[in-house]
Amino acid sequence: MLSMSIQLTERAAAHIRDSLSRHGSGVGLRLGVKTSGCSGFMYTVDYAEDVGAEDTLVEQHGVSVVIDRQSLPFLEGMEVDFVQDGLNQRFSFRNPNVTAECGCGESFSVQ
Repeated sequence: MLSMSIQLTERAAAHIRDSLSRHGSGVGLRLGVKTSGCSGFMYTVDYAEDVGAEDTLVEQHGVSVVIDRQSLPFLEGMEVDFVQDGLNQRFSFRNPNVTAECGCGESFSVQ
């Protein structure tokens, strides 16, 4: 396990734990970045069914987050939270590497 400065809030960890329980399988949350959107990049979130040789494993609050090696530089220093607003719920990413976000909030750019 690599020690990175990616922080999970307790709410995010609780949501990941509950989601994995309902999903019925997986070792944790897979978090990454892909080229997309009007600003250049967007976050990807999925179940991590395994940890590959090119992956980094971050463990906090009793849950695991799996990150592919290419996404690491974009995620360093990020805080992952889980927010609920009425019927809407989502992960919230506070990423110090982001230099601009698109108007729809779905993509971001970095320098």
